[in-house]
Amino acid sequence: MKIDKDTAVTLRFTVAESTGKVIENGKTPIAYLHGGYDNLLPKIEETLQGQEIGFKATLDLPPEDAFGLRDDSLLRTISKADFPPGVKVGASLQGVNDAGQEQIYTVLKIKGDQVMLDGNHPLAGKSLRVGLQVLGVRPATMEEISHGHVHGDHGHQH
Repeated sequence: MKIDKDTAVTLRFTVAESTGKVIENGKTPIAYLHGGYDNLLPKIEETLQGQEIGFKATLDLPPEDAFGLRDDSLLRTISKADFPPGVKVGASLQGVNDAGQEQIYTVLKIKGDQVMLDGNHPLAGKSLRVGLQVLGVRPATMEEISHGHVHGDHGHQH
Protein backbone atom coordinates (compact mmCIF):
# COMPACT_ATOMS: atom_id res chain seq x y z
CA MET A 1 0.00 0.00 0.00
CA LYS A 2 1.23 3.48 -0.86
CA ILE A 3 1.20 6.42 1.53
CA ASP A 4 -1.64 8.75 0.61
CA LYS A 5 -4.24 10.97 2.29
CA ASP A 6 -5.93 9.23 5.22
CA THR A 7 -3.36 6.49 5.64
CA ALA A 8 -1.89 5.61 9.03
CA VAL A 9 1.88 5.51 8.67
CA THR A 10 4.37 4.05 11.13
CA LEU A 11 7.86 5.53 10.92
CA ARG A 12 11.20 5.27 12.54
CA PHE A 13 12.85 8.64 12.36
CA THR A 14 15.94 10.38 13.60
CA VAL A 15 16.37 14.11 13.98
CA ALA A 16 19.65 15.96 14.48
CA GLU A 17 20.66 19.60 14.40
CA SER A 18 23.14 20.64 11.70
CA THR A 19 25.79 20.56 14.46
CA GLY A 20 25.18 16.80 14.80
CA LYS A 21 23.40 17.08 18.16
CA VAL A 22 20.80 14.28 18.19
CA ILE A 23 17.27 15.40 19.12
CA GLU A 24 15.39 12.16 18.37
CA ASN A 25 17.26 8.86 18.18
CA GLY A 26 14.63 6.84 16.29
CA LYS A 27 14.48 3.96 18.76
CA THR A 28 10.74 4.26 19.28
CA PRO A 29 8.57 4.23 16.14
CA ILE A 30 5.83 6.82 15.74
CA ALA A 31 2.53 6.61 13.89
CA TYR A 32 0.85 9.56 12.22
CA LEU A 33 -2.15 10.29 10.02
CA HIS A 34 -0.94 11.32 6.55
CA GLY A 35 -2.60 13.98 4.46
CA GLY A 36 -2.35 17.47 5.88
CA TYR A 37 -3.38 16.94 9.51
CA ASP A 38 -0.34 18.88 10.79
CA ASN A 39 1.09 15.75 12.42
CA LEU A 40 4.45 16.10 10.61
CA LEU A 41 6.34 18.92 8.97
CA PRO A 42 4.97 19.54 5.43
CA LYS A 43 8.31 18.74 3.71
CA ILE A 44 8.42 15.37 5.46
CA GLU A 45 4.85 14.54 4.39
CA GLU A 46 5.69 15.67 0.85
CA THR A 47 8.68 13.29 0.77
CA LEU A 48 6.59 10.38 2.08
CA GLN A 49 3.64 10.90 -0.29
CA GLY A 50 3.31 7.83 -2.57
CA GLN A 51 6.01 5.81 -0.78
CA GLU A 52 5.68 2.27 0.63
CA ILE A 53 6.96 0.12 3.50
CA GLY A 54 10.75 0.00 3.42
CA PHE A 55 11.22 3.51 1.98
CA LYS A 56 14.20 5.33 3.53
CA ALA A 57 15.35 8.91 3.10
CA THR A 58 17.50 11.56 4.72
CA LEU A 59 16.30 15.15 4.48
CA ASP A 60 18.26 18.31 5.20
CA LEU A 61 15.69 20.89 6.23
CA PRO A 62 16.54 24.60 6.46
CA PRO A 63 14.74 26.48 9.27
CA GLU A 64 12.01 27.62 6.85
CA ASP A 65 11.06 23.98 6.20
CA ALA A 66 11.53 22.87 9.80
CA PHE A 67 10.28 24.99 12.72
CA GLY A 68 10.64 28.39 11.09
CA LEU A 69 12.93 31.33 11.58
CA ARG A 70 13.31 32.89 15.01
CA ASP A 71 10.89 35.74 15.64
CA ASP A 72 12.25 38.27 18.13
CA SER A 73 8.75 39.68 18.63
CA LEU A 74 8.00 36.47 20.59
CA LEU A 75 10.54 37.38 23.29
CA ARG A 76 9.01 38.75 26.49
CA THR A 77 10.25 40.06 29.82
CA ILE A 78 7.65 39.76 32.56
CA SER A 79 7.63 40.49 36.27
CA LYS A 80 8.40 37.40 38.36
CA ALA A 81 5.41 38.40 40.53
CA ASP A 82 3.14 37.41 37.60
CA PHE A 83 4.30 33.77 37.76
CA PRO A 84 3.50 30.93 40.13
CA PRO A 85 6.19 30.13 42.70
CA GLY A 86 8.95 27.78 41.65
CA VAL A 87 9.35 28.98 38.06
CA LYS A 88 12.63 27.57 36.72
CA VAL A 89 14.74 28.19 33.62
CA GLY A 90 13.69 25.81 30.86
CA ALA A 91 10.10 25.53 32.09
CA SER A 92 7.24 25.92 29.59
CA LEU A 93 4.37 28.23 30.39
CA GLN A 94 1.19 29.01 28.52
CA GLY A 95 0.44 32.66 27.89
CA VAL A 96 -1.15 34.99 25.37
CA ASN A 97 0.74 36.66 22.51
CA ASP A 98 0.20 40.17 21.07
CA ALA A 99 -2.55 38.83 18.76
CA GLY A 100 -4.48 37.50 21.78
CA GLN A 101 -3.79 33.86 20.85
CA GLU A 102 -2.57 31.21 23.28
CA GLN A 103 1.21 30.78 23.06
CA ILE A 104 3.66 28.45 24.78
CA TYR A 105 6.67 30.28 26.23
CA THR A 106 9.95 28.82 27.48
CA VAL A 107 11.64 30.48 30.47
CA LEU A 108 15.06 31.60 29.19
CA LYS A 109 16.41 33.45 32.20
CA ILE A 110 15.36 34.69 35.62
CA LYS A 111 17.20 37.85 36.65
CA GLY A 112 16.15 39.53 39.85
CA ASP A 113 12.42 40.13 39.66
CA GLN A 114 12.27 39.70 35.87
CA VAL A 115 11.55 36.52 33.88
CA MET A 116 12.68 36.39 30.25
CA LEU A 117 10.46 34.26 28.01
CA ASP A 118 10.74 32.97 24.45
CA GLY A 119 7.61 32.07 22.45
CA ASN A 120 9.61 30.56 19.58
CA HIS A 121 9.66 26.80 19.13
CA PRO A 122 12.91 25.54 20.75
CA LEU A 123 14.13 24.44 17.29
CA ALA A 124 13.19 27.67 15.48
CA GLY A 125 16.07 29.03 13.42
CA LYS A 126 17.83 25.65 13.26
CA SER A 127 18.58 23.49 10.24
CA LEU A 128 17.71 19.84 10.82
CA ARG A 129 18.76 16.51 9.33
CA VAL A 130 15.86 14.04 9.41
CA GLY A 131 16.24 10.33 8.70
CA LEU A 132 13.07 8.42 7.81
CA GLN A 133 12.19 4.75 7.43
CA VAL A 134 8.63 3.62 6.66
CA LEU A 135 7.71 0.61 8.81
CA GLY A 136 3.98 0.35 8.12
CA VAL A 137 1.13 1.79 6.04
CA ARG A 138 -2.57 1.02 6.44
CA PRO A 139 -5.89 2.72 5.79
CA ALA A 140 -6.85 4.99 8.68
CA THR A 141 -10.07 4.28 10.54
CA MET A 142 -12.99 6.72 10.32
CA GLU A 143 -12.42 7.54 14.01
CA GLU A 144 -8.75 8.36 13.38
CA ILE A 145 -9.70 10.57 10.44
CA SER A 146 -12.35 12.40 12.48
CA HIS A 147 -9.85 12.89 15.35
CA GLY A 148 -7.00 13.89 13.02
CA HIS A 149 -4.47 11.40 14.45
CA VAL A 150 -3.63 7.71 14.63
CA HIS A 151 -4.79 5.63 17.61
CA GLY A 152 -3.15 2.56 19.11
CA ASP A 153 0.46 1.39 18.96
CA HIS A 154 2.86 4.34 18.52
CA GLY A 155 -0.08 6.72 17.99
CA HIS A 156 -2.32 8.76 20.29
CA GLN A 157 -4.02 7.05 23.23
CA HIS A 158 -7.39 8.22 24.55
